[in-house]
Amino acid sequence: MLKMRIIARSGEYDAELDDSELSQAVWFSAHHFTAAANDLTGTLFFEMPVDVESDAERQTVFDVGDIAWWPGVNALVIFYGPTPLSGEDGKPVWKYKCIKIGRIVGDCSSLEEAGDRQNIILDQII
Repeated sequence: MLKMRIIARSGEYDAELDDSELSQAVWFSAHHFTAAANDLTGTLFFEMPVDVESDAERQTVFDVGDIAWWPGVNALVIFYGPTPLSGEDGKPVWKYKCIKIGRIVGDCSSLEEAGDRQNIILDQII
């Protein structure tokens, strides 16, 4: 299991990534990586300089706290709450198929206060 920390103006969040080749590429790029994140109700997403082909399962329904890779766009997506497409169960639903690569450990609901176009920092935990 690969570990990293997500730092936003709303706090710090520990995350665990699986051991896939895609997750390893994200983790290696996460050495104090900074990006202005897009905030779309229930999600934060931002492009990363990672270009790895993956035949892993792609899905549109996630759990709160899941971290996914958006292929083609080369973006990391963090699901912190219900999205506009969520049903009554409140599970985040993304319009585009993504690959789940990890999750935030613990409560991440305060990411709602991270803000649109605000910096997000990813740091490797070794």
